[in-house]
Amino acid sequence: MIIYSYPIRTAFTDRDLEMIQPERKIKELEFTQSPVKLPVYFILQFFQLLWYLPKTSQYLCFFGGYHSVLPVWFGKVFDKKVMIQAGGTDCINMPEIGYGNFRKKWLRKATVYSFKNCTLILPVADALVKQDYSYDPSICSKQGLLNLIPDLATPIQVIPNGFDIEFWVNLHLSREPKSLISVATGTSKSSRAIVKGYDLIEQLASKHPELNITLVGDENYFSQNSNINVIGKQSKEQLLQLFNSHQIYLQLSTSEGFPNSLGEAMACGCIPVGSAVGAITEIIGEAGYVLLSKNYYEVEKLIENAFAHLTLEDQMKSRAQICENFTFVQRKQQLLSVLND
Repeated sequence: MIIYSYPIRTAFTDRDLEMIQPERKIKELEFTQSPVKLPVYFILQFFQLLWYLPKTSQYLCFFGGYHSVLPVWFGKVFDKKVMIQAGGTDCINMPEIGYGNFRKKWLRKATVYSFKNCTLILPVADALVKQDYSYDPSICSKQGLLNLIPDLATPIQVIPNGFDIEFWVNLHLSREPKSLISVATGTSKSSRAIVKGYDLIEQLASKHPELNITLVGDENYFSQNSNINVIGKQSKEQLLQLFNSHQIYLQLSTSEGFPNSLGEAMACGCIPVGSAVGAITEIIGEAGYVLLSKNYYEVEKLIENAFAHLTLEDQMKSRAQICENFTFVQRKQQLLSVLND
C-alpha cells in the first residue's frame, strides 16, 4: 500500500489519486498548513504511519515540508521507498514577495531534511531543479533545489503534469469579446496575489476599462476595478464553461511550478499569455505569448498581439500544444513507472 501525504487537498492531489487508485492501493493522509495545529498533526501523523506500517510498501509526498518529515523518517528507519513530488514553493526562496519554504527557518529545515533523505524527488518542472531566475530583478536569481541545497545528492526525475484532454475541450461556444481569465486560490492575501501576478492584472484593468477580466478561485479577493469580476472556487464543469467563454488566459505569476489552469485553459482553446517562470514557457511553447520580465508595458504589447490572433486556427494550436506534450496519460504512465519500479 502507498501512503500519500499532503499538506492540503488540491486539484493536483485529486488528479494523482485518480491516476494511481485504479492501479495501486493508496491511502491518503492530509496534514495541515496551520502553524498552530502543527504539534497535534505531527503526533496524529506519527500514529497514523505507525498504524499503517505493516501494510505500507512506500511513501509518496506531495511537496516537501513539515508533512513529509515523518514519512521520510519512517522510510529510512524501516527501509521503505519515499518519493516527494516537488511542486513549487518547496523549491523556492523569495522573501522579497513572502514566498517559498526556504524563507522560514523551521520550514526550511523540514524541507531540506525531507529532500536530502528521501529516495527520489519528482519535480513537475526542470525550473524547480535549478534555475537562474530573471523575471523579477528584485528577487534573488538562484532558485531551484540544486541552488538552495548545494549538497543535495538524492536522485531527481522530472515528471510534468498532465491534463485530461477528453474533458478539457473546445466547445466552440461564443466567447465574450475582450475577455481574459485567470485562476488562483488564496489571492485575498496580498503576498499570494503578487505571486500570482494580480498586481499586473489590476494595472491592466485600470488602464483598459474595455477589457473584461475574470479572476477565479478566491471570492474574498477585492478589486477596485469594475471590469474585474471575482468569483470563488469552481467545479471542473464550471471551469470548462468559463474557459470556453473567454478568449485569453493570463498566467502572469512571479513564481510558479507547473500551473494546472494554464494547461486546462489552453486545451479549451484559450490563447495563453504567461510569465517566463517555472514551466510556463514550456507549457505555452509556440502557441501563445511569454512575458520575459516583469514589465507592464510589455504585458500590454503581448495582450494586444494575443487579441490580434483569436482565430479558430490559433485556438487549435493552443489545444494541440497540450494534447501533444502534456496529457493525463503521459503523466500517469511515468508516475506509475516509478511507483512500480
